[in-house]
Amino acid sequence: MRWPSGWLCAVCEWRHGEPIDDELPPPRIDVVYYLRFEDRIKIGTTARPRQRLAAIWHDELLAFEPGDRLLERRRHESFAAERFGRTEWFRRSPALDAHIASVAALHEDPWSAYALWTSEAIARRG
Repeated sequence: MRWPSGWLCAVCEWRHGEPIDDELPPPRIDVVYYLRFEDRIKIGTTARPRQRLAAIWHDELLAFEPGDRLLERRRHESFAAERFGRTEWFRRSPALDAHIASVAALHEDPWSAYALWTSEAIARRG
């Protein structure tokens, strides 16, 4: 947003171009992620998505949704019929595809959504 004092982020109100105070620890943002590898989907959770996704072989990041292990567990239970054993990998199905599409529809780009949630967390801590 443009203000007389300069450009500010509309979410966190940080001045555009200024680095965020590096003495503060980054906020913790837990996400449930949906990855596709070939014809399988992985539903997992992490507070460090860049590091976690770099460690997992996948073809495509499909979506993020804010949530921790509790939400991940609920997603695993919702799609238990598609689950490969006790893993976090699932067969694609119309129900799973529809769920992922509804999550992805909220934010076109998962990384932009993650950046927004991070900005909101910074704004909340003041």
